[in-house]
Amino acid sequence: MAKQTKIVYTIKERCRVCYTCVRECPAKAIKIINGQAEVLDERCITCGNCIKVCSQDAKVFRIDTGDVLEIIENNEQVIAMVAPSFPAEFENIDYKVLAGMIRQLGFSQVVEVSFGADLIALQYKKLLHDTENQSKISSDCPAIVTFIEYYHPNLVPYLAPIVSPMVAMGRVLRKKFGNQIKVVFIGPCIAKKDESSEIDVAITFRELRELFELKGINPENTVPCDFDPPHSGKGAVFPISRGLLQTMEMEEDILEGNIIVAEGRSAFQEAIKEFESGYIKDNHLELLCCEGCIMGPGMSPYPYFASNARRYQKRSNVSKYAAVKLENLDKEQWKKDIEEYSKLDFSRTFTPSDRSMLRPSWKEIESVLQHMGKFSEKDYLDCAACGYESCVDHAVAIINGLAENEMCLPFTIEKLHNYIRELNISNEKLDNAQEALKQSEKLASLGQLSAGIAHELNNPLGVITMYSNILKDEMHDNKIIQDDLQLIVDQADRCKKIVGGLLNFARKNQVNFTELDLNKLIQHSVSSVIIPSNVNVEIKFLKDDPMAMADRDQMTQVFSNLIKNSIDAMPDGGNLSIEMQSKGSDVIFNIIDTGTGISKDNLGKLFTPFFTTKPIGKGTGLGLAIIYGIVKMHKGDVTVSSNADPNAGPTGTTFKIRLPRHRIE
Repeated sequence: MAKQTKIVYTIKERCRVCYTCVRECPAKAIKIINGQAEVLDERCITCGNCIKVCSQDAKVFRIDTGDVLEIIENNEQVIAMVAPSFPAEFENIDYKVLAGMIRQLGFSQVVEVSFGADLIALQYKKLLHDTENQSKISSDCPAIVTFIEYYHPNLVPYLAPIVSPMVAMGRVLRKKFGNQIKVVFIGPCIAKKDESSEIDVAITFRELRELFELKGINPENTVPCDFDPPHSGKGAVFPISRGLLQTMEMEEDILEGNIIVAEGRSAFQEAIKEFESGYIKDNHLELLCCEGCIMGPGMSPYPYFASNARRYQKRSNVSKYAAVKLENLDKEQWKKDIEEYSKLDFSRTFTPSDRSMLRPSWKEIESVLQHMGKFSEKDYLDCAACGYESCVDHAVAIINGLAENEMCLPFTIEKLHNYIRELNISNEKLDNAQEALKQSEKLASLGQLSAGIAHELNNPLGVITMYSNILKDEMHDNKIIQDDLQLIVDQADRCKKIVGGLLNFARKNQVNFTELDLNKLIQHSVSSVIIPSNVNVEIKFLKDDPMAMADRDQMTQVFSNLIKNSIDAMPDGGNLSIEMQSKGSDVIFNIIDTGTGISKDNLGKLFTPFFTTKPIGKGTGLGLAIIYGIVKMHKGDVTVSSNADPNAGPTGTTFKIRLPRHRIE
């Protein structure tokens, strides 16, 4: 029968991306899109495994209680067929009370599907005893039938052409009451919902409980009654493990080994694979998708327990009910009923519908694996965290559009680590940029102030210098006064140099660009400084083009000052390295010393005019400010990094200067 509407679907808001449903789905009918699991109806076999394993209740099935109420309201004779697993669901309710509660919903009769199980057990017995027949696969589990039709269509001829107990019971009821009746199946299986058009509606035990609650029906307000005939025999044990064999009164013969029972997601798939491969081709297979129908997804969850819990308690409940039932069974009437209805046609057909995943070439698979950082077999962890049994299966699913790379846990963790590293680098760059901007703004303000002061001082200094020189010439015969005037001239010259430094810092001086050999410039700068014997100097010159446009005197002043500062920072000796390298259209200079370092508190004040950590009289505090102004006038940058804490690593300071190779207007 063609499916009507989707049976299993996902509530996306509840999905927590654990991939458990992917792992438990035997048909791989779960597609992951942007981390969200979606059930693909065209691949789903409605086994309900995903519903049973989802701890977040994100997987749900279609509710058909509205259809049941509508059928009851619009039809005179609506018969409820109760699956033989009901003692496992309603363990605290006597079966007669349960039959009465169902009848209260408006059903005209309430019968047990187990009589249908008795009938189809006879059909299977005939089939297995027919030595001319080839090996068969049981077809009473609709999920198994769909799985073979979709994913092993070549095995369809091996499916036993016998209807399920539900359909058999439906045919019995229509034989007994006519085709005008409506039948509603109630059981633990959601695959029954669309198994056959001969059943008007199929609901689960969970839905039956919802109907009881909706109608206010409970055991206390119910008149008990027995199930309506025909009554069943051993078919009552059909829902437990090996129920079909027990109903047939047959056992797995270890010596003959011609019947193999496989239940549960992994076991039935393995049995099918071996059967298909020919290893067990002479055996009959009794297959169930669940570990007995009592573990179906339509069973209600116990308080604080999953619906697939307490398997053995459920089995015990069914066994006890079956034992009491057989003890009180009217065997003569049962034989008459079996004889009457076993003449019905219980045959069925199957339709192959191949929906197997396309198997891509190894080259395509390898490409996907490599994208996830798996370059050789030792990288294939096969950890199944993605929901697929192997890394190759995962890659195949990705190529078929069912999975995503991010489902691979090692790949995602590595990706996350890379993101964190990149984020840390970005944050560090951002912090540095913010600090540089603040520093630049502060120095710009100081530059304006310095330029104003220098401008105002320049003229009076010029007058003082000029008249002190004139007076000194006029007082050539008075040695004492001439010495005093010489002191005024010297101090005025000193002030003039300070003003010149302020103008450099404020970028108000002229830059005389000429073509320079930077290697020679560094050599000259080093030679202009007295290098102590305990300081080792190493220079890495430019290996490519050493020529650049710059002001020779100003740049000499820059490097001489930096070299001198580095030497001052190494009173006990050390290493001074000057590294030069080309980077695009710029030249990078790194002046590195192994000195005492600069404390973090002072790093932000380095280029501020008149800031110095040297003793009084050892410096004006204008050196680095002048360097900053000169480099800026050349459209370059100067940055500094330093460590003054021996516990944090080797101490020392690095000044980095970026200088454009060509003049920038």
